[in-house]
Amino acid sequence: MDHVQKQTKRPPYGIIAVLMVGAFIAFLNNTLLNIALPSIMKDLKIEASTVQWLTTGFMLVNGILIPTTAFLIQKYTVRRIFLSAMCLFTIGTIIAGTAHVFPILLTGRMLQASGSAILMPTLMNVMLVSFPVERRGTAMGVFGLILMSAPAIGPTLSGWIVEHYDWRMLFHFITPIGIVVILLGFFLIKDKKEKVNIHLDFISLILSSVGFGGILYGFSSAGDKGWDSPLVYGTIAVGAISLTIFILTQLRKEQPLLNFRIYKYPMFALSSAITMVVNMAMFSGMLLLPIYVQTIRGISPMDAGLMLLPGAILMSLMSPLTGKLFDKYGGRILAVIGLAITTVTTYFFSKLELDTSYTHLIILYSVRMMGMSMVMMPVSTNGLNQLPARFYPHGTAMNNTLNQVAGAIGTALLVTIMSNHTATRAKEIAASAKASMANMTAPPTPAAVAEMKHQVMMKAMLDGINYSFVVATGIAAVAFVLAFFIKRAKQAKDPGDFKPAGKQVKAKLVEN
Repeated sequence: MDHVQKQTKRPPYGIIAVLMVGAFIAFLNNTLLNIALPSIMKDLKIEASTVQWLTTGFMLVNGILIPTTAFLIQKYTVRRIFLSAMCLFTIGTIIAGTAHVFPILLTGRMLQASGSAILMPTLMNVMLVSFPVERRGTAMGVFGLILMSAPAIGPTLSGWIVEHYDWRMLFHFITPIGIVVILLGFFLIKDKKEKVNIHLDFISLILSSVGFGGILYGFSSAGDKGWDSPLVYGTIAVGAISLTIFILTQLRKEQPLLNFRIYKYPMFALSSAITMVVNMAMFSGMLLLPIYVQTIRGISPMDAGLMLLPGAILMSLMSPLTGKLFDKYGGRILAVIGLAITTVTTYFFSKLELDTSYTHLIILYSVRMMGMSMVMMPVSTNGLNQLPARFYPHGTAMNNTLNQVAGAIGTALLVTIMSNHTATRAKEIAASAKASMANMTAPPTPAAVAEMKHQVMMKAMLDGINYSFVVATGIAAVAFVLAFFIKRAKQAKDPGDFKPAGKQVKAKLVEN
């Protein structure tokens, strides 16, 4: 029996440490790239609609591969999964670091995503089976401290590297770390596993890939192409149909690729809904604030990264504390307080001005991140705690997949709302400005006209960003209401092997 597949008195700290280092550099790489996107656009001579595929492509690969991790965790050893994932991630990093055209850069980025997609659910599963329920909150808190320090370091480090070196250095300095982690995993991870008679269902894999991939692609493209584009609503429709067929077929299988029957456990279903809604709201800060800071305020990448640093540090430092509080008080009180903070601060972000102070932005963002830290890990852990142990791989895979989908939907929704409202407000403000100019005694100079157009666009974009934060406030408020229904979860009894209804009836007839 695999020693990480059952709870023991002494958790496998060596395996967990190596897995966490691998997950850390994967998380770090994700946050590094955001600040560098303008530099990549300039160097490779590409538009914003093209460069955003470095993020969209990453989410697409995650959405397609994460559902397979439940199968991989049950079928293969942690050692084999980890080394394969890290090799894919490192190869992708090398390719991206040497890219001089966008297609090669995107290929490297998607290879990185394939490794990252497998790595995170594997680590989560090892954490769940290694610690008893009463110690799981503290363990997850330490896990959060290590992983959340990556977003703390990423934007600032990226801003400094981009200002002093070529953007490719973001990949070059990760490459040797990836190689070292592969060597550590090769020598330190020595788990064994009994042979498992389980096979990959390729039809389910295709349905899952088309379903999740179609929805992710459609929503990710909406911000650029618009909701009326046939490509957008067409891919969403195909994805929704494929996903419906996928769910129905999984419910009838004895060994499903992704087990949707875990949603019969109410605390898991509730935690999944809350984390999806919070993910949608969270992207408002991650997307809209950098646009405001760099485009409207003209703040440098380095200073933009530094602005996000205190909030990310606070979030990482809060993780062990929220873990201990979760073990003591449960998830509801943490989620209610955290979502109240998140909702209120998101509302205050809808009141941004053209001259909002740098200090005000830092404080507001930091408090918002503190609220987020009280929600994500405690709520997810509480939901997973209710599942029987053999459903942990399916629970972690489901959470990670749906969070990717929620993130893509949130991104598309907020960007589309911002773009549409900006366009509407630009027309209104421009009409008002023209009326004012018509009353002037002397015609304005070309320089004055150009400056007025610039001011119109800045004011319209600010209104668009503020309106999107209003929508994000409403999304966060939905999660706040749901948090009141959280109860401390106790591990449910294993229902035993599943048999489709037809087989159960047949078995009873044979017995009689």
